[in-house]
Amino acid sequence: GDIMAGVACEQVPRNQATIVVSGERVSAVGAALANGFAQNALDIDDGYRRVKGHPGAAFLPALLAALEVRGSCTGSEFLTAVVLGYEIGIRAGLIRHAAYPTYHSSGSWGAVAAAACAGRLLGLGRAHLREALGTAEYHAPIAPMMKGIDVPCMGKDSLGWGNMTGLASAFMARRGFTGVEPLFSEAPETEWVTNLGRRYEILNLYFKPYAACRWAQPAVAGCLQLVRENRLKPADLARVKVRTFAAAAALTRRPPANTEEAQYNLAFPVAAALVDGAVGPAQVLPPRIFDRDLLDLAGRLEVEVAQEFEDRFPAKAIASVEITTRDGLRYDSGAVEARWEPPDTLPSDDELQEKFSWLAVPVLGTRRADELSQLIWQFEKSADARQLIDRSVVG
Repeated sequence: GDIMAGVACEQVPRNQATIVVSGERVSAVGAALANGFAQNALDIDDGYRRVKGHPGAAFLPALLAALEVRGSCTGSEFLTAVVLGYEIGIRAGLIRHAAYPTYHSSGSWGAVAAAACAGRLLGLGRAHLREALGTAEYHAPIAPMMKGIDVPCMGKDSLGWGNMTGLASAFMARRGFTGVEPLFSEAPETEWVTNLGRRYEILNLYFKPYAACRWAQPAVAGCLQLVRENRLKPADLARVKVRTFAAAAALTRRPPANTEEAQYNLAFPVAAALVDGAVGPAQVLPPRIFDRDLLDLAGRLEVEVAQEFEDRFPAKAIASVEITTRDGLRYDSGAVEARWEPPDTLPSDDELQEKFSWLAVPVLGTRRADELSQLIWQFEKSADARQLIDRSVVG
């Protein structure tokens, strides 16, 4: 986040839009770029199972920058654009994955969502919006997603580049730039086009309670369940075995050298859950990622691909955990889904509020985080949506 804020300040300085938290002012596309990287920095944002990605992070930074360019709008108008971003982004991801069968990063289809909702907020008409969608699709980052998982890096699902591309595409279309035929034209009769405005996929998001790849989170949940139910302590553990789907099993189990390697990991989040009872910023940032006891436990993790879980992925992310204690007792979690999945285990408002405070208070301070939270819960009544940005900056 700091690196990209520095790049934006150096390369695209302009008093046009805000980098959240720090409050630095840069160009609108620079803010979309920097905030796009920051939004996924801890990999704890919401997601949509069937596109294996993060639709919210794919457009919100672009939308915030578009809001500042526009000048102001009501909270209700802004929330309408948010819903539009989710609905267009999820559908763009589904169509792109169906048309080109490879694992596409969130920025690759999210750029289309960013162009759509930013264009809406900027007042683009039908013809210009169409060109913005095609321009964003054509210029979107087609990132080699698995390379960033096999060797974790700061690519962060190409969300920064996707936000910047989507917002730039809206600006380009507004000036008359023409794009390719939008991907929605490739599947005009599919349910993903025909049910737009009638079925809302925003209701099918999952939420993340842990700062780690979603693929590791069923195993984390299984570990926490066993520890809680059986009052196990780290010193009791002799052996931990995880059975899961192939994508999760392919996550690295190497000792992390940095936060990305801690997030895109299977062994480290499991060990953190067993030792600390949590997987959050404190666990995936230095110095905790170098703790010897935690790394020793991570090094003893055994992993096996379970065909019954592989058959249900990506619609479901499931794992089971088996713990053997030093005195020979064996505990099995059974099949466990990642927490906060639709439709049955979504978080309550209180749980989301707790997560927000857990993440925001150390950064913004208690007063500013409370002000921001109160604004968000009543945002549809806000007369000026720019308050969202003002209260996202350290006061």
